[in-house]
Amino acid sequence: MTGRYQRSNDENIVWHIHPVQREDRERLHKHRSAVLWFTGLSGAGKSTLASALEQALYSKGVSTYLLDGDNVRHGLCRDLGFRDDERRENIRRVGEVAKLMLDAGLIVLSALISPHYAERQMVRDMLPVGRFIEVFVDTPLAICQARDPKGLYHKVRSGQLHNFTGIDSIYQPPQQPEIHLNGTQLITQLTTQLLEVLKERVIISFSNPV
Repeated sequence: MTGRYQRSNDENIVWHIHPVQREDRERLHKHRSAVLWFTGLSGAGKSTLASALEQALYSKGVSTYLLDGDNVRHGLCRDLGFRDDERRENIRRVGEVAKLMLDAGLIVLSALISPHYAERQMVRDMLPVGRFIEVFVDTPLAICQARDPKGLYHKVRSGQLHNFTGIDSIYQPPQQPEIHLNGTQLITQLTTQLLEVLKERVIISFSNPV
């Protein structure tokens, strides 16, 4: 069976449309694919919560992948710093990877501060309608500073770190996220809330075909 081709803006580059499509892969995985985009301040609990959710989904036989903001900067985005233009490019790259993983039929968990509306909207616009689920982990700055799991707030206070989100660099909270979580609650409670939302959206419903 031959594939079909779809031209890009560059007439010399084409997108090869393969016979096996996202819907076929979803049937194989026995669940629908989606991108859960965790956003919030440093120390809000994004990575911890995304990891807990991935473990819960894995135990249910769900195919997932976690894209952590720090991890991607070790490889995919290792050439980028933290200027606004570099942060935008960081988000764009992660968004493109998430898009490919969505097409592979996975539930993608992306945990990045992603402080600006525009960058989060950029990723939303990359994906099919209804497949981008913005998860706002809303944790007060004072609690994030008290947690300080990476010691970054300490570096800010001591003058070793500048342009830090929530302190001397802006964080624009989501206005209408699909999921708004109270980051002061227990991780187990938040994980349960997320699982319920995925069931309500028939992302991980095992009783119905995808």
